[in-house]
Amino acid sequence: MLLIVLGLTDAAAVDVGQAVPACAIASPANNEKADFRAARGQVVYVDFWASWCGPCAKSFPFMNRLHAGLADKGLQIVAVNVDENSADAERFLNSQPATFKVAWDGESECAKLFDVQAMPSTYLIDRKGVVRYVHLGFRESEAVQLEEQVKQLLNESP
Repeated sequence: MLLIVLGLTDAAAVDVGQAVPACAIASPANNEKADFRAARGQVVYVDFWASWCGPCAKSFPFMNRLHAGLADKGLQIVAVNVDENSADAERFLNSQPATFKVAWDGESECAKLFDVQAMPSTYLIDRKGVVRYVHLGFRESEAVQLEEQVKQLLNESP
């Protein structure tokens, strides 16, 4: 069902060691574009999520904490919603507010470029624009490891 919802192609998934795909998507709050390639010099935490995803609801408090503690050190979090109906995403965000950037990819253009395979899917991108870690799903038991990977990338020189 996930493949139908996302409309994925047979393209190879973005994997560790590859440059972040070029895609720019709008933020519903201010219509500002989120462009992952333009974020060079920062560590970017890209998280694809959907309103119907239970683990996604658990990941938002974690991302809020991560953003609060590390944004001033160069971390940019972009949560990319793939719901076809933006009202579904708005309802989700009313119950799980985000302190970080949220973007909407209702046509799944970025999701196709990343070849997203699960909800949520997280891509950690280093300061040079290279995907360094990929996490499929979210489990609270793995949050410490995820945070350590983010800190490792933040400690690397650009």
